[in-house]
Amino acid sequence: MDSRITTDSSSESTEESQSEQSQNQNLLPLASAASISLSLSTLLPSHFLPPKQIAAAPSKARIPSQISSLSTLSLSSSPSPSPAKPLFKSTVSAIPLLNTLTLNPIRPSNPSGVAALRRAAVVWFRNDLRIHDNECLTAANNDSVSVLPVYCFDPRDYGKSSSGFDKTGPHRATFLTESVADLRRNLQARGSDLVVRIGRPESVLLEVAKAVGADAVYVHREVSHDEVRAEEKVEEVMKDEGVEVKYFWGSTLYHLDDLPFKLEEMPTNYGGFKEKVKGLNVRDTVEALDRLKGLPKRGDVELGEIPTLMDLGLNPNAAMGQNGKTASLSGGETEALQRLKSFAAECHAKPKNQSKDGANDSIYGANFSCKISPWLAMGCLSPRSMFEELKKSASSVISAASNKPNGGAGSGDTGMNWLMYELLWRDFFRFITRKYSSAKQPSYSPATACTGMAA
Repeated sequence: MDSRITTDSSSESTEESQSEQSQNQNLLPLASAASISLSLSTLLPSHFLPPKQIAAAPSKARIPSQISSLSTLSLSSSPSPSPAKPLFKSTVSAIPLLNTLTLNPIRPSNPSGVAALRRAAVVWFRNDLRIHDNECLTAANNDSVSVLPVYCFDPRDYGKSSSGFDKTGPHRATFLTESVADLRRNLQARGSDLVVRIGRPESVLLEVAKAVGADAVYVHREVSHDEVRAEEKVEEVMKDEGVEVKYFWGSTLYHLDDLPFKLEEMPTNYGGFKEKVKGLNVRDTVEALDRLKGLPKRGDVELGEIPTLMDLGLNPNAAMGQNGKTASLSGGETEALQRLKSFAAECHAKPKNQSKDGANDSIYGANFSCKISPWLAMGCLSPRSMFEELKKSASSVISAASNKPNGGAGSGDTGMNWLMYELLWRDFFRFITRKYSSAKQPSYSPATACTGMAA
């Protein structure tokens, strides 16, 4: 006898047709399931099913026309454990299109414990206009499938202050636009790019994050009162959209988390601060990535143009010298690294020279200064990379850089000691500014101390 089962109502044999109709009636209660398990041994006597034929080719089955929602058909020769229990269980939604879809990326379980990649991340550049030693950019690149770098020219940083002066002067604005342009070139050289906007960060970042479907914004924390308020506004709007804001610290020589005291307990004078951080190790720099993740394909976000001084409400002629050329220094990470290497080589080549009265004149160049402060202030150069480069290039003048109990001051100073002394002062001002800018007590007034101490 043929082992195939057919449900065709027009079969040649009347006896076979009645038998098949009886089998179809048994199958109808199971019509809404996602899979069927038919046991051949329960439908036909075992002596009608030669073992060799079953092993050679599995039995075929035609699904009754009433079973239109079935997705799979599984035939098994094993008997059912209990005839009273159903032979299958539905695992497919009857109306799958009505299932709720989530906007967040689906992250499969990972038994190895390795975090799944984000779909897209936004990197908000502020005073960290560099690729090297940029933990924020590196973390976003490692955590995400795609990365969207963004810089905002906040209108609140321009125009006239209450005292009638420019909040941002033409020379500083020129230096800033050059630094942003250099950052864009460095990102492009590594397979990425930079989105530039004139607008408030809380509005711009929300717009681009929604456009590309980002689920996180990566940003370095800043220290001044207005910068901290901007962080709070961005965090507030992102929270409403379910977008995480991940903060990093990268503007000082010593890391905020490495301080031997809580920020609210920080000494309010430099002497106390210097004594507390004496012997503290400087973290290693974060190596610049050779290649970066590409921009998100979703959203088709326009990159935008670097604004001119007129776009920022400033007079372009004010930034010109008498010769008709820009009077300001050239901004950008590229220029900063070149100046750092030149300064390190100069310190290495010149012997330590101390005057008779004990004064230190081991810092060479115009006005006895390394003249790198503007690039430090914009974040085109990190204090840690400056410290590390001088350690490598000026080994002959570093012997007492970190071991002097007085923090580098004294008649026996080297150029490196002097630089450490200035970087410590810069750290002190930034930490103390952050302390009072972050305070919630109404009695605390915004800190106004200069955070760009000359180095």
